[in-house]
Amino acid sequence: MLITRKLIKLTAVWALFLAAVLSSCSTPKSVTYFQDIDTIVTEAQTKAASIKVQPEDKLMILVTSKDPEMSSIFNLSVASSRLGQVTHTYKRDGASLSTNSTSDNMGYYTVNEAGNIEFPVLGSLHVAGMTRSELAGYIKGELAGRGLLKDAVVTIEFVNTGVNILGEVSSPGRYTINRDRLTILDALALAGDLTIQGQRENVLVIREENGKRSTYRLDLTNAQQVMNSPAYYLQQNDVVYVEPNSVRKRQTTVNGNNVLSASFWVSVASLLTSIAVLIVK
Repeated sequence: MLITRKLIKLTAVWALFLAAVLSSCSTPKSVTYFQDIDTIVTEAQTKAASIKVQPEDKLMILVTSKDPEMSSIFNLSVASSRLGQVTHTYKRDGASLSTNSTSDNMGYYTVNEAGNIEFPVLGSLHVAGMTRSELAGYIKGELAGRGLLKDAVVTIEFVNTGVNILGEVSSPGRYTINRDRLTILDALALAGDLTIQGQRENVLVIREENGKRSTYRLDLTNAQQVMNSPAYYLQQNDVVYVEPNSVRKRQTTVNGNNVLSASFWVSVASLLTSIAVLIVK
């Protein structure tokens, strides 16, 4: 009888021990963003960083003016059909007729490794490092300065600009940037926000700039740290990676290492309890 009581006590101790282990394995879910927001006073915003042209970017450039025939010289026909309607003029029986094209074909200029594009009539233009508005102003100035078009309107679109969002988000993938400025919060919203298993205190942003790779880590629970980070405004081809928290990591290793499984320890406790009951009986 004394041995039976000792076994029951031992089983109870084991159960308490396993409960302590399981509770220590659990990770507090810090799911609230910007936990310091009530301590922040109004401050000047971080200077907005617009997307800038980089080598290997693809650009669609449309030039329009009061003289359509003259401005058409500077346009790729498929590019102009993508950015807006293109009017094609042809002759039939001596009369000039016009038709509007709405083709979905896209024509673009590819920025080479030196940061240049080859533009009709103007020749080689160095465009790397410019925003869309800066590049539009530059081309407009060149056309006016060389006496080619005095009233040119230049419209520019990025073709292949996007960011990659990976890890613990609802919809990982590559997302197109359709605006001049995209914040890390905009990007995460596009991906459907972090899952509950995403580690909000350690969001990684990987960026290649000037031939070098830079990495930034953002703590989404700290508004001031996020908004003052160089990675708050994303650039094209940035990689955003949301690391899984420790609970999620343990879940993914259950098949490879059953010792890390909560169900494994519950099974052990159940087995010990069953043995103790049998001994008592």
